[in-house]
Amino acid sequence: MQFTAKTPQDMIPAATSLAAMLRSTPIAAFYGNMGVGKTTFIKILCKQLGVTDTVSSPSFAIINEYRLGNGSPVFHFDFYRMKEPEELYGIGADEYFYSGEICLIEWPEKVAGLIPENRLNVHIEQMDEGSRSISLSSNLP
Repeated sequence: MQFTAKTPQDMIPAATSLAAMLRSTPIAAFYGNMGVGKTTFIKILCKQLGVTDTVSSPSFAIINEYRLGNGSPVFHFDFYRMKEPEELYGIGADEYFYSGEICLIEWPEKVAGLIPENRLNVHIEQMDEGSRSISLSSNLP
């Protein structure tokens, strides 16, 4: 699925589509350059999911946990600062990834090969005129 967004408000249709997809595939990996809008998109996505907490970048904490209205957790990872993929084991990431709960992963390329293959992929790219191209795809067989 392809979407174009000129403003954060324009990201709502893509976020709504992804929220529906996360019901059956709870892992989403977010790809894009620094400052392209990954965290902004995740904030909008979390609102569409019904998260009641304040959503912020986990750049320094590596992981933030939010709650849906029904109390279920949503885990938001930012692996930008990871130096070695094996650092994932130190934070118990595999337990999060295989918990069945929603996991939103920024900078998955930093830990390539260690995140679940069965996942949704979100690619956000800045286009020449300043708008964003948002592509949703799946690694499912």
